[in-house]
Amino acid sequence: MHDRVVAVILAGGKGSRLEPLTRDRAKPAVPFGGAYRIVDFTLSNCLNSGLRKILLLTQYKAMSLDRHISMGWGRYFCRELGEFVDVVPPQQRIDENWYQGTADAVYQNIYTIEKENPEYVVILAGDHIYKMNYQKLVDAHIANQADMTVGALRSSRQEAARAFGVLQVDAESRVIGFEEKPADPKPIPGDAEHCLASMGIYVFRARFLFEELCRDATRRGSRHDFGGDVIPAIIDTNRVFAYPFMDENRKREAYWRDVGTLDAYYEANMDLVSVDPQLNMYDDQWPIRTYQPNLPPAKFVFAGGQRRGHAVDSIVCPGTIISGGRVERSILSSGVRVNSFAVVEDSILFANVDVGRHAKIRRAIVEKNVSIPPGVEIGYDADRDRSRGFNVTAYGITIIAKSDGAEHFPEADV
Repeated sequence: MHDRVVAVILAGGKGSRLEPLTRDRAKPAVPFGGAYRIVDFTLSNCLNSGLRKILLLTQYKAMSLDRHISMGWGRYFCRELGEFVDVVPPQQRIDENWYQGTADAVYQNIYTIEKENPEYVVILAGDHIYKMNYQKLVDAHIANQADMTVGALRSSRQEAARAFGVLQVDAESRVIGFEEKPADPKPIPGDAEHCLASMGIYVFRARFLFEELCRDATRRGSRHDFGGDVIPAIIDTNRVFAYPFMDENRKREAYWRDVGTLDAYYEANMDLVSVDPQLNMYDDQWPIRTYQPNLPPAKFVFAGGQRRGHAVDSIVCPGTIISGGRVERSILSSGVRVNSFAVVEDSILFANVDVGRHAKIRRAIVEKNVSIPPGVEIGYDADRDRSRGFNVTAYGITIIAKSDGAEHFPEADV
């Protein structure tokens, strides 16, 4: 069965709402949880589901993502056995334009997909965080003799309003209606508070997919999007089914996150340092894989007196040295240095951040390779942080971008 399925991951979005974290990288390449990238979750789902023919379609700022896949993911696939994870930039075989929508992205790569001669095509987004067995989704698609199957998440109507495509289904889960980001989503029959939201996960019979994409490409007024155009065009004439999200995270509440804003991204990361995180990253039955740099273990320095390096309720990645500083409820990526008497609280530090002596960081996200000068305070005064040129979110999270060097800290005690 696995040889008959090709997975196509859409990983080309700009991620403009995550600026400045997406200033130099695509959204799927944004770090998450210290050691991972967002795209690692979709890729791990594929690997754990037995799907080993993967095309990852890129578009904007793809270098970081391409490098991550090359360094961390090629070793899991054997091309001699027909396995691969290929990063596919826009080929412009059909059109010289950038991708116009999700359907157009796949349409412009029909040639690449057809070369694998699949019977089924699974289309996935590369910028969501969740655990799901796609093989069960494909099995349901085959059992229903469906032309298309849509992954569906039970969501509150309030959360889905203007945010998700909403499905209406009959008693057999066949899709009988679809609205793209409605202001007032139609509820699930018998449940007035919830609706079925599209997860942007689709399974198609390959031949049917190719025919519909060619048809959509010539349709006037189409935005060439699966949710906005393809699904509404086929639900009355073809067998389209919804597949309820089956969470492999195995917690009481289903876990699926679109970390599309800075505040949502911050909250999802901070969940990982809680006593009982909603997302279980320590599950041997459903491992999340990534590229791990060859670095020494994290080190905590105690030099007597008050110079005591320690971390509490935190994630500390390899290569990090906490040299007499204090870290609480924070995520430190690889190669971070927290110098003597510095304090880091409720923050996310990307790779190779250097925190100077006596500096204080609270409720902040600091980009990789940034050096925080000694004595500086970040996250204690939002107006002061804005005056330095830093982004401060609606919930008071200060963002330090790559370009925010020492010139942004004129008051630093150096």
